[in-house]
Amino acid sequence: MDTALSRTVPGERPGTVRPGWSSLLPLDPSPLLTRPSDLVRARRLAGLLRGEHVRFRDLHRLERTVSDLLVFRLDDHASEPLVIKHPRSARAAGSLTHGCAALRELAGDGRVGEWRRLLPSAEELRYDGRLLLVAERCLPGVEGDVLLRRAPGRAWPLAVAALGTVAALHRATGRPERAERRTADWVDSRLAVLADQVPWCGGARGAAAVRALRARLTGGLAGRTLTAARTHGDYHPGNILVNEASGTLSGVIDWADSLPDGPCAVDSYLFVLTLRQQRERREMGQIVADAVRRGGLLPEDRALLDHADVPPPRQESDEALLPLLTWLWHVAGNAAKSARYGRSRRWVTGNVVPVLTEVARR
Repeated sequence: MDTALSRTVPGERPGTVRPGWSSLLPLDPSPLLTRPSDLVRARRLAGLLRGEHVRFRDLHRLERTVSDLLVFRLDDHASEPLVIKHPRSARAAGSLTHGCAALRELAGDGRVGEWRRLLPSAEELRYDGRLLLVAERCLPGVEGDVLLRRAPGRAWPLAVAALGTVAALHRATGRPERAERRTADWVDSRLAVLADQVPWCGGARGAAAVRALRARLTGGLAGRTLTAARTHGDYHPGNILVNEASGTLSGVIDWADSLPDGPCAVDSYLFVLTLRQQRERREMGQIVADAVRRGGLLPEDRALLDHADVPPPRQESDEALLPLLTWLWHVAGNAAKSARYGRSRRWVTGNVVPVLTEVARR
């Protein structure tokens, strides 16, 4: 955190940092301010791959992501189009490196079969050991979130196709796992990210809520058997590509959060929760806090998972358990990828505080 824009408040324990004015700013910097320099940098990066003949008009869909990436499409008609991802921080470089490794592992995994057609090929360009960029081959199709903005009525068939596709990956790579044996990996490591990256979680209220969440998750996972499988880790409509005519998936992108042995329910639940978030135009934390308060998902969201053969929780168990675990993976994954998240009061207030506050009330 930028200590010049932070302060310690009298009465709080030493080391408790409260965000200053910078925390009120949007997560994304204004494109009007950054686009000129980003265009220059993008052309230089493209020149490393295609030579000095690259022109500004060959660069498309240029954006800075919240996860500290500069992303653009390179289409100079000299060869196949590429998506270029340039890390703007050490964390972003680590995420890109992890995603490339996951794609290599999947490409070499004989169990996945036809699933390989959905994977982009990715090549890393390094200089003196430092990652400069990742170049991904463009897959056909339109992003799922773009399609839903054009045609909101296609949400159900799109979700069924997406959930069925990721379920096939889980079946091919999964195995039953006693959940309590994985508490350190699936729960404790994620809670540690929140405690380290989100200042609110280090205060008295936040720390108590984190402890309450740990108790609820570990208690709920005790005695349960979940499927551990190759997980995408950030499976939502923006990370799938869809054939607009047929509605079938043509690609799955952004594997930076993938694990070979994650709880596969996280992928399915995140997709359904993100659909709800986009439909209601609210923050993920508010959606999950409602689920905790209600005691589970809305009936139509549960029906979608049932239709896709995602097993429901046992009747005697906490039906908000898997939404909570999914939320934890989502917010901890974001906070780990960029310090912007934990520094943003807006993001923390909308995505972290509502859930932890609701859990602490139970």
